[in-house]
Amino acid sequence: MWQSDFTYFKIIGWVYVSTVLDDFSRYIIARKPCTTMRSEDVTDILELALTASCSDTARVLHRPKLLRSNGPFYIAGELADTLRDRDMRRTRDAPCHTQIQGKIYFLPADL
Repeated sequence: MWQSDFTYFKIIGWVYVSTVLDDFSRYIIARKPCTTMRSEDVTDILELALTASCSDTARVLHRPKLLRSNGPFYIAGELADTLRDRDMRRTRDAPCHTQIQGKIYFLPADL
C-alpha cells in the first residue's frame, strides 16, 4: 500500500510538498514541492511514484493501493480517473486517526 499526503510549511510564502510513501518500508517513493494543493499535483506525484518504482512498465499481479486523506484534492474526479486508468484502488483514512497519516517527517533541507 502507498500513502499520499501533503506537508506544508511557510518560508516566505506557503510551500506544499506532495509525497508518496510505501506504507510497509516507510520509503518515500516520490516527493515534489508545489505552490498549491490541487488534484493535478496529486496525479503528478502519483505518476512520478509509478515511474520511480517501475510500476508503470512492470507486469505486476497487484498494483499498489493508495491510502489517502479526506482532502478535496484526493476525492476529485481527476484522481479517480487516473487511478482507474492505472488499475489502482484507493482507500481513505479514518478522520482524526493520527496513526494512519503523519508518517512522513523531513526537514526542508531534504528537498
